[in-house]
Amino acid sequence: MGKRERRSAVPTPGTLFQARTRVLSADDVGRAVRRMAHEILERNSGPDNVALIGLQTGGVDLARKLGEAILEIEGAAVPVGTLDATTHRDDYGLRPVMPEAATDIPVDPTGKVIVLVDDVLFTGRTVRAALDAIHSYGRPASVQLAVMVDRGHRELPIRPDYVGKNLPTRRDEVVDVNSDGVDLGEMA
Repeated sequence: MGKRERRSAVPTPGTLFQARTRVLSADDVGRAVRRMAHEILERNSGPDNVALIGLQTGGVDLARKLGEAILEIEGAAVPVGTLDATTHRDDYGLRPVMPEAATDIPVDPTGKVIVLVDDVLFTGRTVRAALDAIHSYGRPASVQLAVMVDRGHRELPIRPDYVGKNLPTRRDEVVDVNSDGVDLGEMA
């Protein structure tokens, strides 16, 4: 659950996230980030022509961590940006819109390998919106997807290329990726 969802859940009494199980510790997340960074480098033959774009809001921190890990591994930085795909969603107008989520794409995506990064992959609708959004900035050579948690329940034919943890869940459960790790729980 990203910061945006956490904030929108707080004002209503009885809708606070209640963590039930710690799925990954902060150290586990760190190991997963380093593994995913190695996988990105291996698949793309190094950092050249790769850009990481974190989806607002949950994917931004993960994209930065992946960028730091790639710098540490390769000694070369990759561009890291952010993307707010809210206006490209198929449920735009049905969900609260949080205008503070900024898009900052530091390079022209045309001809680049764009790795979209998000914290949790659920139905696939956010990723579909992000694909539409990124193409409004240019035409990438390819688009790949990195997520910390793939929880299943896809409504669209979208599959991640890089996964920190596959975590089968019930539809009513909530996955929260934060600086302390990954928690599984529900809205209470």
